[in-house]
Amino acid sequence: MLNLTINKKAYHVDVDPDTPLLWVLRDTLGLVGTKYGCGVAQCGACTVHLNGEAVRSCVTKVSRAVGQKVVTIEGLAEKADHPVQKAWLELDVAQCGYCQSGQIMSAAVLLRENKNPTDADIDAAMAGNICRCGTYLRVREAIRLAATSQRKAGNG
Repeated sequence: MLNLTINKKAYHVDVDPDTPLLWVLRDTLGLVGTKYGCGVAQCGACTVHLNGEAVRSCVTKVSRAVGQKVVTIEGLAEKADHPVQKAWLELDVAQCGYCQSGQIMSAAVLLRENKNPTDADIDAAMAGNICRCGTYLRVREAIRLAATSQRKAGNG
């Protein structure tokens, strides 16, 4: 039995400790906002936060999350009102939407660490997130908007 803290809630799961965190989130706990894309940590669709850092849950063993704080897209903001989420909606970033939870989770870490990122900073931070629909320009624009919103709100 493994004890996990996900989105500020305690969970007790009976799974193999080597199981990828992604499958525990999706299949065991029903938190399906985190997506499976490639299974080899190359696309970013499965990005979650582990102690505030963006990690690829498809290759992160669930045992690594024991005693740690995991945040999924469902827990990023209680009312889905994180500045990045709001910017994504305002600018209609998503096309098919499949990669968006991973994109948003990566962007949230970027903006926590860099309150005023340049385009080069954004491109570097988001390089591990693949969008099959090619919404990269809208992603960058939304991150700039979220950064501006955070600064105006005094959160950055």
